[in-house]
Amino acid sequence: MPETEQNKKSGFAALIGRPNVGKSTLMNRLIGQKVAITSPRPQTTRNRIQTVYTDGRGQIVFVDTPGIHKAKNRLGDYMLSVARKSLKDADLVLWLVEPKAQIPSGDMEIARQLSQLKNPIFLVINKIDTIAKPEILKVIDAYQSLCAFAEIIPLSALKGDNTQDLLDSIYGYLPEGPYYFDEDEVTDQPMRAIAAELVREKALRLLDKEIPHGIAVVIDRMEYRKNAKGGIYDIDATIVCEKASHKGIIIGKGGGMLKKIGTQARPEIERMLECAVNLQLWVKVKDNWRDSDSLIANFGYRKDEE
Repeated sequence: MPETEQNKKSGFAALIGRPNVGKSTLMNRLIGQKVAITSPRPQTTRNRIQTVYTDGRGQIVFVDTPGIHKAKNRLGDYMLSVARKSLKDADLVLWLVEPKAQIPSGDMEIARQLSQLKNPIFLVINKIDTIAKPEILKVIDAYQSLCAFAEIIPLSALKGDNTQDLLDSIYGYLPEGPYYFDEDEVTDQPMRAIAAELVREKALRLLDKEIPHGIAVVIDRMEYRKNAKGGIYDIDATIVCEKASHKGIIIGKGGGMLKKIGTQARPEIERMLECAVNLQLWVKVKDNWRDSDSLIANFGYRKDEE
C-alpha cells in the first residue's frame, strides 16, 4: 500500500431515494463539479454513476443510483436492479428524502428494503432551504421510527448547507483501506458517456413532459483534431426516441428545438473537455426501445451493473 494511503479511510457510499429528491445534485455538490445530470424530471439518472471524493482523511466513492420507482418497462426493471445492487455493495447508505412530515408511500417501500440491510444508513433530509427550521424536527420525528439510522443529517444540496457535516460523518463509518481510484480521479464515467448525458439533460429540460422518458442519446463519433486555435473535438450524437411523432417535436420547426438542445449542451461539454467542441445532433426513431434488452444495452445501460 502506498505510504500516502496508510491509515486512511476508504469505502463506498450509495445514494438512494425516490426520483427527484436531489441525489445527483448532492453528489455533484460533494465532489465539487458536475458529473451526474440533473433535471426536474423524475427518473433522470438511469445508470449507476460513481464519483470520487479524496482528501487528507481518505477516499469516499459516491454511488448515484436511479430513483426507486414502480417499473413500467424493461428499462425501469434495469434501473431498479441497479439501485438494489448498489445498496448491497455499499459500505453505507445515504437515504435522501424531501422535508415533508407526511411520508410518501414510495418512502415506506424504501424503508422496507433498507430494513433488510446490515450496513449503516444515514437519513439525509434534503432541501431544508425550502422550509422553516422548526419544520425539520417534524420531519425527523416522522422518519426516525422507520429505520435504525446511524445518523440523521438535514442539508441543502442546492445551497451547500451542512454538506461538510455529511462528509465528516461518512468518514466516521468507513473502514481503513486502500484507495479505489487515483487521487486526481473524480468519476468512473468515460467522457463519451458524460457527453451523451449532457445532451440528454438539455433535452429533458426543453422537451414536452411526455417525451423525455422515451429518449436516449448515443455518441456516434468523438474525435479530436488540431486546428488554428489549438484543437477541437468533433462530436456526432444521435437522440433516439420511441415514436415518429416525437421526432418532429425534438427537431422542432426549422430545426429550432434540436439547435437549442445543442446550443445548451455544447458549452457544458466544452467545460468538461477543456476544449472547443463541434457538436452535431441527429434524431432517430426506435419503436419501444425501452422494452428491448438489446437496444437498452446498445444505448449504454449495461447488464454488468445489474
